Amino acid sequence: MAKTIFFSVGEPSGDLHGANLIQALKQSGGDDFKFTGYGGPKMKEAGCRLHFDLTQFAVMWIFSVITNIHKFVKLLIKADNFFQTEPPDAVVLIDYPGFNWWIARRAKAHNIPVIYYGTPQLWAWAPWRVTKMRRFVDHILCKLPFEEKWFRERGCNATFVGHPYFDELAERRLDEKLVDSLKAGSESDDDADKLVTILPGSRNQEVASNLPSMIRVAAAVRNKQPSTRFAIASFNMKQAIKARELSQESGLEIDVRVNSTPELIEAADICLACSGSVSLELLYHAKPTIIYYQISRWAFWLQDKVRIARYITLTNLLNADRISRKAGENYDPDSTHAEQLPMPEYLVCEDKSAAIAARVVDWLTIDELRNRKIEELGKLRDRFAHPGASLRAAEYITDVLGIAREASGEFSRKSA
Repeated sequence: MAKTIFFSVGEPSGDLHGANLIQALKQSGGDDFKFTGYGGPKMKEAGCRLHFDLTQFAVMWIFSVITNIHKFVKLLIKADNFFQTEPPDAVVLIDYPGFNWWIARRAKAHNIPVIYYGTPQLWAWAPWRVTKMRRFVDHILCKLPFEEKWFRERGCNATFVGHPYFDELAERRLDEKLVDSLKAGSESDDDADKLVTILPGSRNQEVASNLPSMIRVAAAVRNKQPSTRFAIASFNMKQAIKARELSQESGLEIDVRVNSTPELIEAADICLACSGSVSLELLYHAKPTIIYYQISRWAFWLQDKVRIARYITLTNLLNADRISRKAGENYDPDSTHAEQLPMPEYLVCEDKSAAIAARVVDWLTIDELRNRKIEELGKLRDRFAHPGASLRAAEYITDVLGIAREASGEFSRKSA
């Protein structure tokens, strides 16, 4: 009899990871699975029977969450009824911790095993929530290698399977004509015509906070290297329009493009990026990158009080000898004693455009520095940027189901 897996996925990125996991489960278990629950359009296309498209509630501010709390309650009640009347053989959660903690709680109330694939970054912001993980989650499938040890040290059943983002990158096909066109101006021996790609993030607040500063960096670089070309990768047309307005106000000619982020990264000589999962894509392409994340003074004070992770960039954490931040420890990339990170990162509440521009100019004009950075990122990529996470997660889930089926004739309701 086919095993039913209930998914709860609330972010567009999770929808993509969920769809890839469903495809891998089909490859691993054939017709042995049925998929249902909350997800998005990609999961539906992959064969999941959606009870509701939860991704429409993604990236909500606290006020929006409060005003829509009745909708979340209805979805929780609907899931609870399903667990009671048609109990699935397992519940798989992907990211979206606020709502998914409640889904996990209700699943455990009905003795349904819970698997968390792509866990919240508790090690960065909220280590005390690991108690919820111990109570409500049976199997943790980790995306980052240091997470397995971190969770296991805190009494959780964790296994590293890899980051599904690398699966997507390995399968991605670039528009080679566009890449060639973007590279055309950077193929001469003149260092000043190289391309700097600006990646201001996908969320509106991130773009509003970071893009003006990034354009100031571009202006400072252009003053020293007048022929340097710049391009902005915008997440949507609304953000592209704003990017063009800011570019015009600055007096710079900047190529602004939508839906061309992979090509702009591949074509770039240097990248200036907002912190986020894009750092993994930049690692995959071994692109010399500076991370810039500007926030308000109040937000800077707050993160200083609550942030646990030593760095804000995933690529830097992959390379770190320790991930936890000591009290009062703040990384200053311009300090003479600063650790040389794979991607220098600026988490700031003040304008650092001059310092960043100076670093960009050095990378553009000193081949040895740029090539050394490319080599460093290439070695790190070879260690960590391996595809296959979706299949490894699917095989893990299949093995758990199979072991339980052999042991008792049905799925164990009390997984380790």
